[in-house]
Amino acid sequence: MSKILFVVTGVDHWTLADGTRHPSGFWAEEAVAPYEAFRAAGHEVVVATPGGVVPTVDKGSLAPEVNGGQEGADRIANALAAMAELRSPLKLEEVDLDDYAAVFYPGGHGPMEDLAVDAVSGELLTRALASGRPLAVVCHGPAALLAATGADGGNAFKGYDVAAFTNEEETQGGFADKAKWLLQDRLTEAGVTVKVGEPWAPHVVVDRNLVTGQNPASSAPLAAEVLKKLA
Repeated sequence: MSKILFVVTGVDHWTLADGTRHPSGFWAEEAVAPYEAFRAAGHEVVVATPGGVVPTVDKGSLAPEVNGGQEGADRIANALAAMAELRSPLKLEEVDLDDYAAVFYPGGHGPMEDLAVDAVSGELLTRALASGRPLAVVCHGPAALLAATGADGGNAFKGYDVAAFTNEEETQGGFADKAKWLLQDRLTEAGVTVKVGEPWAPHVVVDRNLVTGQNPASSAPLAAEVLKKLA
């Protein structure tokens, strides 16, 4: 079968408006659910990060309260430990897009810190979008779209419909008043149309080859949409 590229944040924190560093990284479920779906369908997964650093999981994403209880938390932790690809990522700078049938970006607050301003990632996203291959991004992962520049100098995703972590979810999560900026606002300012679903409920938007999900619960249905496009 084919290879699917996972582009994962390389940072272990998110800088808040007051300058403090909130421990972060990638969100466990958002990596695990698509990984398991893609592997079960016979695809190979390759992980890449800025600089090839081993990515950090947001410890908050391993808590029982966000995984349906201790049993769910244990399952996520065990699944994460089994993802050997996370321990030997490629350097994002060395990725050849032609090697991959699809590209996927998980979220967590980490992408707000690095991928939102990463020119290498931005160029990869722009080329992936133009290539027609499935491009999937979930939760805070769409922060990476902010670094993608089109031929006209505007955002490459201008005019696209997306799902992304909403202002309401950021507020309910307790970070809206602490953040330097909010993802829904920035995407809207860039000319991207954010289609808002119910807080914390699965919500996936498909626009041409772009597949986006609003929150962690959207990770599995997002992966299912990608697999439909690869079928």
